[in-house]
Amino acid sequence: MEAKSYDLIVIGGGSAARDGANKAARDFGASVALVEKERWGGSCPNVACSPTKAYLVAAGLAHEINTLAETVGLEVGPASTNLARVKARKDSLKKSQTKWVEDLQAAGFHTYDGTATFVDAHTLRVGDQELSADRILIATGSRTAVPPIDGIDQVDWLDHVTALDLEQLPGSLLVVGAGAVGLEFAQTFSRFGSKVTVVDALDEIAPRSDQHAAMELRLALEDEGIIVILGSFVTKVTRAGSGKHVATIAPRSGGMDREVEFERLLLASGRKPNIDELDLEAAGVEGYKLGIAVDERLRTNVPGIWAVGDVNGQAQFTPAAQYQARIAVEDMFGPGESPTADYTLLPTAIFTDPELAQVGLTQMDAEEQGFDADSVVHALKGVKRAAFTDEQRGLYKIVFDRGSRRVLGLHVVAPGASEVVQGLSVAMRLGVTVDELARAHHTFPTIGEGVKAAAEQVLVTVTA
Repeated sequence: MEAKSYDLIVIGGGSAARDGANKAARDFGASVALVEKERWGGSCPNVACSPTKAYLVAAGLAHEINTLAETVGLEVGPASTNLARVKARKDSLKKSQTKWVEDLQAAGFHTYDGTATFVDAHTLRVGDQELSADRILIATGSRTAVPPIDGIDQVDWLDHVTALDLEQLPGSLLVVGAGAVGLEFAQTFSRFGSKVTVVDALDEIAPRSDQHAAMELRLALEDEGIIVILGSFVTKVTRAGSGKHVATIAPRSGGMDREVEFERLLLASGRKPNIDELDLEAAGVEGYKLGIAVDERLRTNVPGIWAVGDVNGQAQFTPAAQYQARIAVEDMFGPGESPTADYTLLPTAIFTDPELAQVGLTQMDAEEQGFDADSVVHALKGVKRAAFTDEQRGLYKIVFDRGSRRVLGLHVVAPGASEVVQGLSVAMRLGVTVDELARAHHTFPTIGEGVKAAAEQVLVTVTA
């Protein structure tokens, strides 16, 4: 069987795959084939970033009606959630699989439905076809990792994909994992009306975040009635009858176990790279515990093969995956030495309410890297805009170098924190100092005003 030949084969049809394919075709005139076995468009527009935000909007509106309407003088009845209608609205915003394929083919790409398996370093088998290319980009993403919980196979557990298919609201929800996915779903279902408990093995939620900021978010969630159990593992789940289950929760450092009753279980404690069916050994590609090993240009150990996105375990965020794909394609086709991936100023956010967003270093990270670091914190309650919506929790934290005064990190817990951090990430890339932030003009009243107020505290301290 003669293999069909392309300049580039992309394994995957998600955000990173499409960005890489687009750059290869647009900038370098490459012929490109994409192979997708499950979901054209990938997770982000279908079962992750976009649909979850549709749920967050619905949950936020319900929460404001129930908690803020009377305060501001609106006479409305209590809001209740019709989950089937919320789901229908979410589904209406998605592009169909047929449309995804039509659009990709209209852009000039060849699309193949099926599982790609390496025959050798330059050949893939997809069903009964073989495809070949000098360059192969692996962008197969990741899936929910199932933790070692006794009895988990007997429970119809949920993840971020299947939770979005529910049409009946569970009376109670146990969430395993207090990262971005777990927290966003926890607050969404709590605001819809479920009794929610979150369990995590670490000592604070949002493990990638500044601990001060993470604690502030946790307190906000607990204020809403979400139960957060930290430093603990779910070790066992059993059926209790009438659609109920019981989870045994053990403290990480020892002590008495406790039991929590729940109707549904949502797993959000980790991701597993989608590499099992690739047969990487046939191509000689090396992996490690988080996925496929790559260098700073996203090259694997095999010339001609790159791996981007969740599958390499480096920075599991959609914009980072797209960024990696562009770096990889530049390395494949570009003249001369290509740029290397740099994540030092990667803005990230957890889209709870309030949001937790950050860019740059925590103070601990800065000190470990040798900076003479300091930080300043300003409370969200001190920002005029927060009074209009009766915000009680939130903060602005600036980490800076004492000598140069350069801002090293920004951590915000506030409504719209992601927008504040996104805008200032550019200023940080240009070397902005706390003095410049303090003296900058700003629109008033905005949530972003808190960053300026925090920077002004540094000036006051120095002047005194």
